[in-house]
Amino acid sequence: MKKALMYFALGTAVSFLINYFFISSENVGLDLYYAIAFGLAWGLAYYLDTPNFSLPGKLGLSFAAMGVLVLIGTLIFNVQLAVPSILKFSTVFVAYYLIASFRANKSLRR
Repeated sequence: MKKALMYFALGTAVSFLINYFFISSENVGLDLYYAIAFGLAWGLAYYLDTPNFSLPGKLGLSFAAMGVLVLIGTLIFNVQLAVPSILKFSTVFVAYYLIASFRANKSLRR
C-alpha cells in the first residue's frame, strides 16, 4: 500500500509539473485535477497488480475510480472538463498493464 501511495504522489507531482510548466492551461486547479487523475491511475494500477484481484475486480475498481473522477470533476468544474480526466486515467491504466504484459510474470511489481 505504501508503494501504491508513492506511485500516486510521484505520478501526481510529475504530471502537475509537466502540465504547469510546459502546457500551462492557466487554470492551476484544472492542472492539479488532471495530475491527480494521472497519479491515481498509476497508484491504483500498481495496487491492483497482484494475484489477489481478479480481472473483473480490477476492471470494476478502475471503472469505479473513473466514475468518482467524473463526479468530482463535474462538481468542481463541468462535464466537458471532467471527461479528459478519465481519458488520462484510462490511458495510464492500460499503459501500465500493457508494459506489464511484456514481462514473464505479467506484473511490474517484481
